[in-house]
Amino acid sequence: MSSLIPERTIVISPSLATTIGLEEAVLLQLLNDAAVFGQDNSKQGYQWFTIQRVELQALLPFWDNNELQRISKSLKDKGVILINSPPLNHCDHLSFAMNEQTASNITPPTVSISASMAPTAANKPATRGAGLLADNWQPDEDLLQLLALNHNIPRAFALQQREDFVLYWRERQQVSHSWHSKFRQHVLKEWRFLQSRQAAAISASTQSNDIKGEWQPSPDALEILLRTDVSPDFIEDAIPEFVLYWRERGEVSSTWNSKFIAHIRRQWAKYTQALELDYEPRQIASNWQPNEDVYDILRLANIDIDFSRQLVPEFVLFWRDTKEIQRSWNTKFLQHTKYQWATRHNMEQVHARQSIDHQPGQAKDGSLIKRLTDRSWAKGIVEGI
Repeated sequence: MSSLIPERTIVISPSLATTIGLEEAVLLQLLNDAAVFGQDNSKQGYQWFTIQRVELQALLPFWDNNELQRISKSLKDKGVILINSPPLNHCDHLSFAMNEQTASNITPPTVSISASMAPTAANKPATRGAGLLADNWQPDEDLLQLLALNHNIPRAFALQQREDFVLYWRERQQVSHSWHSKFRQHVLKEWRFLQSRQAAAISASTQSNDIKGEWQPSPDALEILLRTDVSPDFIEDAIPEFVLYWRERGEVSSTWNSKFIAHIRRQWAKYTQALELDYEPRQIASNWQPNEDVYDILRLANIDIDFSRQLVPEFVLFWRDTKEIQRSWNTKFLQHTKYQWATRHNMEQVHARQSIDHQPGQAKDGSLIKRLTDRSWAKGIVEGI
């Protein structure tokens, strides 16, 4: 006998360990020995046994009280044993029965459980040849019990996957030595996918549905808008006004991204269809006024029209002084108005250029130049025509 094995070993069934777990198989084997050699107490058709906690700790020194409680509870939850005593980490003994009704003595669980619940492949000859999946193929009871016992997968859910599984592999005309093993993997994948979707749904339902000041559209929402050729700068400039509008109303919704997509599409359609673009670059006229279509776009953005009209004199004066030429003064004014509207309401998260207004020592004229010339979100559209 090797010096590396100084004491009696615990022998377990490999197929049993595969079915219920390695730790559970070790503890069950020890409890089975206690049942075989211990005194039983027949009650309600079960043979009950008691083993002291100190005895368990002596036989299984690699587990503490909490681990013994966890593994014994796992055996109980899987329906392998019954327990009629307080948790082991609060009690000095374990009162248990094998979950097998019998009139006389105990049938060793290593034999009964492994025979009924072990994977099908373990009970079939290894020399069985590979073959195509039959059109009427069905998972056997052993596999369904294994899925329920080891992964808590309901029998009904597993059977629901059979049709898709058969259709998938019949179309591919592939052969396999173990269709039961493939079916097990298929069911596990679908079960985990279902659980992840349910967890995501629960997480979404527990989140607050009121819009926050730092709200941003999701990557999926941005991708949808960009695929329809909406300017990224146009989208970015619309976020503060969208947040402001809904925060002031105090509404809640679970579909802010959908609302934002609809909001941008309305504005973009109005902009591209109705906004007049001046094809010849020119200086701004002293009596310049925005096109009425500009005000329509601002109304869609829920920006106060009287506020917008008050900005016209300052806007004209600044650009008259700079003598700059532009193809679309309407576009410039639309950009300027949206910026001023967002700044007026002290949005928590706006474009980086807005922080210039709050920097100490910044000259008023310099700040105005920064605001009006920082970026034209429609410039690329105008020049591309």
